[in-house]
Amino acid sequence: MLTLVFSPLFVRVNTMAQEPDITVTDVEFVEWVTGPESPNETDTRYNVYGTDLGSMFELDGTVFVAFGDTFGCCQPAGGGAGGRSWRSNVVGYSTDRDLEDGMTLDGMLPDIVGNARLVLWKAPEDVTLIPTYGIAIGERMYLHYMAVKEWGAPGHWTLNRSGWAYSDDGGERWTQPEDAIWDGDTNFGQASLVEHEGYLYVFGIHGGRYGGVALARVPSNDVLDMTQYTYWTGEAWGDDLDSAVEIVPSPVGELSVAWNEFLGRWIMLYLDEPQRGIVMRHSEELTGEWSDTTMVVASGSGFPSLYGSYLHPWASDGETIYFNMSQWGPYNVRLMRARLTIN
Repeated sequence: MLTLVFSPLFVRVNTMAQEPDITVTDVEFVEWVTGPESPNETDTRYNVYGTDLGSMFELDGTVFVAFGDTFGCCQPAGGGAGGRSWRSNVVGYSTDRDLEDGMTLDGMLPDIVGNARLVLWKAPEDVTLIPTYGIAIGERMYLHYMAVKEWGAPGHWTLNRSGWAYSDDGGERWTQPEDAIWDGDTNFGQASLVEHEGYLYVFGIHGGRYGGVALARVPSNDVLDMTQYTYWTGEAWGDDLDSAVEIVPSPVGELSVAWNEFLGRWIMLYLDEPQRGIVMRHSEELTGEWSDTTMVVASGSGFPSLYGSYLHPWASDGETIYFNMSQWGPYNVRLMRARLTIN
């Protein structure tokens, strides 16, 4: 049975006529976050020669950075993922608030010899298990992950499941409850997470880079209880996963959502694979309506094979925003910045 829960927070008003004209300018590469060219020297300090993604969240004055498939020496000729010491995920951390010259990593969650260690474990049927976003609620850290079933054509993959892991000791130990999952390749296979007014909002897409965005929410204290999730139907919150509508149309790849005080609006960054670029949308409400896309970084502007776009939690609410972006060729993570303009 479909239960609809109405909330006055999300009364729909057609405001598209007043939608501001927002442009993105002065897009710059700041510095490498990972790899042999990074000031963080992740290759020699943590055995991280190549990695990607780099979604971020804050806990007690520290920003934690979740990376995907990670390799030690040596990368394949011509770049791309590969090398020894494969770990399907690692986590770094930073207290650096001055991002003008890059993001300094204070460290990475280490193994016994100091190398960046695997923090989440895949099942035998998984090709890999990758954190897609994280958040801290109180003193508990959560990672949303996707368990990849099969890699397909470029930009396409399928999932066995997606779900939650948590840590109550600053990331030293992680628990992956077997029942805190969406089974199969649902619209919440990859996610961006926002806590707002007592709820955790989950912006989700299927595995791959060609789905549309759906929206779920759960009371902030019930993240691991999958029976407490409701899904935006376009008019209300319903308890049926299949009732979730797309609030942003396909194609959407890795995504990030944050409040921007300068604009007075929510912003969403994501990879648009057909456009070969990172794009931005904005909205007054989390449920939308979301604006048309604005190009932020085009692959042809000197960043071939770019992907991933993760807003920095300390630098996403002003006129200048900072975000992590990956490139397949170097197979590492760059810190980027851009300026928002209201015309």
